[in-house]
Amino acid sequence: MRALISVSDKTGVVEFAKELEALGVEIISTGGTHKVLEEAGVKVTGISDVTGFPECLDGRVKTLHPKVHGALLARRDVPEHMAQLKELGIETIDIVAINLYPFKATIMKPDVTLADAIENIDIGGPTMLRSSAKNHKDVTVVCDPADYGMVIEALKNGGTTYEQRYELALKVFRTTAAYDAMISEYLRKQIDAPYGDDLTLTFEKVQDLRYGENPHQKATYYKEIQPWEGSLVTAEQLHGKELSFNNINDTQGALATLKEFEEPTVVAVKHANPCGVGTADNLYDAYVKAHDCDPVSIFGGIVACNRPVDKKTAEEMSKIFMEILIAPDFDEDALEVLKQKKNLRIMKLPNITAQPPEDDLDIKKVSGGLLIQNVDHGVFDVENAPKPDQPATDAADDGQSAFGKLVYDNRLMVVTKKEPTEQELKDMEMAMKVVKHTKSNGIVFVKNGQTVAIGPGQTNRIWAVENGIKRCLLEMKGAVMASDAFFPFDDCVTAAAEAGVTAIVQPGGSVRDQESIDKANEMGIAMVFSGMRHFKH
Repeated sequence: MRALISVSDKTGVVEFAKELEALGVEIISTGGTHKVLEEAGVKVTGISDVTGFPECLDGRVKTLHPKVHGALLARRDVPEHMAQLKELGIETIDIVAINLYPFKATIMKPDVTLADAIENIDIGGPTMLRSSAKNHKDVTVVCDPADYGMVIEALKNGGTTYEQRYELALKVFRTTAAYDAMISEYLRKQIDAPYGDDLTLTFEKVQDLRYGENPHQKATYYKEIQPWEGSLVTAEQLHGKELSFNNINDTQGALATLKEFEEPTVVAVKHANPCGVGTADNLYDAYVKAHDCDPVSIFGGIVACNRPVDKKTAEEMSKIFMEILIAPDFDEDALEVLKQKKNLRIMKLPNITAQPPEDDLDIKKVSGGLLIQNVDHGVFDVENAPKPDQPATDAADDGQSAFGKLVYDNRLMVVTKKEPTEQELKDMEMAMKVVKHTKSNGIVFVKNGQTVAIGPGQTNRIWAVENGIKRCLLEMKGAVMASDAFFPFDDCVTAAAEAGVTAIVQPGGSVRDQESIDKANEMGIAMVFSGMRHFKH
């Protein structure tokens, strides 16, 4: 019996080789692995002694030879194969232990060059792994040092079983598929190339979760090979129970909303929808604003902060039950207060304000396929929003007109007789940031840097408006209202004005826009068109 060992990760390889040697297995090896084994006292045969051909091209070619791949691919139960091996002077290789050049570790280096990355693309390793895995009926292939012990134990008990070899082969193909996907994605990013006709993505397991959205569903948490700075998967858990599927999903919603703000801000989320957002000069006041918007829904929710949590704020937060609190940092005395809450999951994310890359993907699984789009980076900006005489590029759905098709006064976004005040414009910006992360149909009411009501996820827009108004616990008079999409009728304007709203911001784009504008003029409120829709399904 012969074994070929060629590994970049030398973990446990000497012990593995010595165990094989003790079982009477002949060891073949290459390059650095050969040197390590020989220095450890293992009797080892160099690959060139097997192939009769020297390693060349700075080690780029070592094992790409018929005496290697013939030894791996020959079917032992096919007499013609075995006869050919004998005729060609090839001996079978029965055990293969290979792990690949450290491409991932290379590209993770901050100063890595393309040339460095390319030199760490393994060719011989994946080829031998695939050959061995294809012929797993006869060959035991190991690509993970964690499996060395299992293989040795099996050999001591008469040999690996077919089931064990099958599982090891499956791991090989998973490994090589992920390896190739990692390389192709790295090369794609170097030239900012579009995704091709075939899409292969690779992720690494973070952990198995206790269950999914419901206890009868299985779930697993994965991360990207190179997660971007400030992404949820890079957060550190400081305290509390293990994260659940819903915890992770809801926290993502809180983070996405929080990243819209630069000023001290607190975002509360329940079931992936914002239930309270507050901005202020300090974190304590921002938290009070977020809490007071909906003190019922924040209970058992997720709270995200974009400033370090101090003791005063921690004491206020401790008055209610929260599932997760995530912030860039925590003062030591604040952490002492918060850790008194046994079940509170405390998460630290130092780069919490970092923005996702422009090419970050939003991926949704559908039955039999995937929907992929870029993350919604659009932001309503009072200073740079389009004027009504500058049409948006995309027509609305269902035959509706494009934004700007009607003729309005050449005033920045304002489509009513009444102009919004500076405070209303500021609140509009905040409201659009929040409604962008609220499930459609979404409506958000904001007053003085505080959400006063949120109407998420209704099947028609007037219900979202009415739900927000009905559930409002704060003063609605003087608030602004933001909508994630246009108003198909003027009923939303009427309901908002009757509740005390003094200004509205919405994308515009309905063939019935003029009816909403006329109603706003009739009710004496200001209306602004953002020209940017924010559906979130």
